Amino acid sequence: MSKQSLRVLFAPIDAVGHVNAAIGIAQVLLNAGHEVMFVINVQWKGRLEPYGIQEVLIAQDERSADVDPAKHWADLFISDGLKQWTPLEKLVNIRTKLGPSFVKKNIDLDKALDDILPNIKPDVIILDQVMCLPSVVLSDIPWILTCSFNPLSFLNDDRTPPGGSGLPAYESKNDWKAFRKVVSESQTNMIDKANEFLVARGVKSMDTNMAAYLSPYLNIYGFPLELDYLDMRPLPQNWLRFDNFKRYEKISKFEIPVELRDKPGKLIYFSLGSMGGADVQLMKRLTSILAKSKHRFIVAKGPNHTEYDLPDNMWGQQSVPQINVLPIVDLVITHGGNNTITETFYFGKPMIVMPLFGDQYDNAQRVHELGYGKRLDTYNCTEWELLSAIDTIVSDNSLTEKLKQIAKRIQSDNSLAKLPQIIENLVNNNNNN
Repeated sequence: MSKQSLRVLFAPIDAVGHVNAAIGIAQVLLNAGHEVMFVINVQWKGRLEPYGIQEVLIAQDERSADVDPAKHWADLFISDGLKQWTPLEKLVNIRTKLGPSFVKKNIDLDKALDDILPNIKPDVIILDQVMCLPSVVLSDIPWILTCSFNPLSFLNDDRTPPGGSGLPAYESKNDWKAFRKVVSESQTNMIDKANEFLVARGVKSMDTNMAAYLSPYLNIYGFPLELDYLDMRPLPQNWLRFDNFKRYEKISKFEIPVELRDKPGKLIYFSLGSMGGADVQLMKRLTSILAKSKHRFIVAKGPNHTEYDLPDNMWGQQSVPQINVLPIVDLVITHGGNNTITETFYFGKPMIVMPLFGDQYDNAQRVHELGYGKRLDTYNCTEWELLSAIDTIVSDNSLTEKLKQIAKRIQSDNSLAKLPQIIENLVNNNNNN
């Protein structure tokens, strides 16, 4: 146990993937003897307490407290962000249509923190937010920015592809420049609204080309060394990289479901996350293709799980304990969310990545171009492309062995376990200055 006990306040983006990443960080702090609180929407009531996390609940957006937060975000993005468009079209659509609501969410969160911080008096604040929160910046409390996305999302560097593009890392950079220009122009209104609020609160405005409002204390991201862009740019000043922000669950073991136990074929995990899983037509199309495979599938069906049935070579539920499923499967078919990418690497499994939006395109491209799996078009891949990709990957013994060695390194390094000491040093240095 650490010599010093800190009170740590987290303020994550309240979507499922970001909260799960924050839980992973929180768990190593709890294990080191620190007190952890999350300021979070009321929809999360009771969901964090089993981890030992104290919930500081706030009401936002007039959202009903009895709605699953996964379904809330899935419905929002299916209506406005997950259509069969290019990565650029989707990103522009999200920035223009959903951008103003994101700004409002942050303004509401900032106002809530104004009231919360004097009462809680945390020693350090950990933010997973893109927009600045003046309540935190002006508080004189040290704060850490965490990036639970692909690092391209927060590190806007001309030496690497633009975040959310899914563009190749080692080909012509002309497309990078064009992509950045369109995105920058599309988010002008959103940035202007944010800056109007920030300046009125007495903090500096955000640059229209900045990917995030960075902390002067410390910024961290979770991304495996083998996938990172360190061959293209060095680790930026005041940033630390960890292999993952992987959480662990209370369930100690996941047994192969009886329905699949005696069936032939490799065991494959299929999940498009809560948002992709909510697109029933997409899930029906892909599971009908996978029904023709000779392999077995564990399926995370998503928030609309009652609206479709699974074929005989599959078993699934609304959600499955992913951390416990990954060790027993031979292949992962995923949307490419950052948690799933890093957790799959932790267990050394090959991937087929079928991105839906945002940084998922970057993760898919990185896995594909470095040879750790394949990237497929989620909405337009053919039956042959998907089934042949599965058969090719599960029979690639050299890839299997390479990923086993990567998993061995990641698990041995256990990089996230070093974070408590880093935070303790940061707080102590701040208090002594």
